[in-house]
Amino acid sequence: MAERIVSRPDSLQIGPVRGRGIGWNGMVMLIASEAALFGYLLFSYYFLAVSNPAGWVIESRPSLTLALPNTLLLLASSVAAWWGDDGVRKDRPGQALGGLGLAFVMGLAFAVVQVFEWKAKTFGPDASSYASLYFLTTGFHMAHVVVGLVILASLWLWVGRGFFSPLRSLPVSNGVVYWHFVDAVWLAVFATYYLTPYLGLGR
Repeated sequence: MAERIVSRPDSLQIGPVRGRGIGWNGMVMLIASEAALFGYLLFSYYFLAVSNPAGWVIESRPSLTLALPNTLLLLASSVAAWWGDDGVRKDRPGQALGGLGLAFVMGLAFAVVQVFEWKAKTFGPDASSYASLYFLTTGFHMAHVVVGLVILASLWLWVGRGFFSPLRSLPVSNGVVYWHFVDAVWLAVFATYYLTPYLGLGR
């Protein structure tokens, strides 16, 4: 008897029919747990800044020469990632590849500049509690940037192979949401370590 091969129609929904599914819920829980950890680190900074006498902050005027452009670069990468996600959902492979690729390049540039920012510091992690918190928080954020870059690179490769479509776009959205989270966390870190000293906190 001849075998009959039945192919799966490309029009079938791949993933949850209603709602965002377990993948989305898992990403939300991951972001919530990581946000709690960053919240603890930033709370520690403010608690120590208020509890300690003036002079706790080593840099009364932190240099914004690298930090500010780097922040804008990371924000731009978030916009690019959104644009790439939009390209997947609208079945525009060129836009999807361009957006995700641009987000990866800008994210990588952010990581490189951050390394130069660390090297430009006149103190090390063992200089004081402020220094320890600074390198711990920014280092922990850098680890999340690296994870985000791996996600963006993987999504870019899969998009290039035609793995995603408007009916199969949820993994891309999940990855892009994680990248947005990484960017949002950096805004809080930047405001805490680079801007609050200008307001007199811990000085």
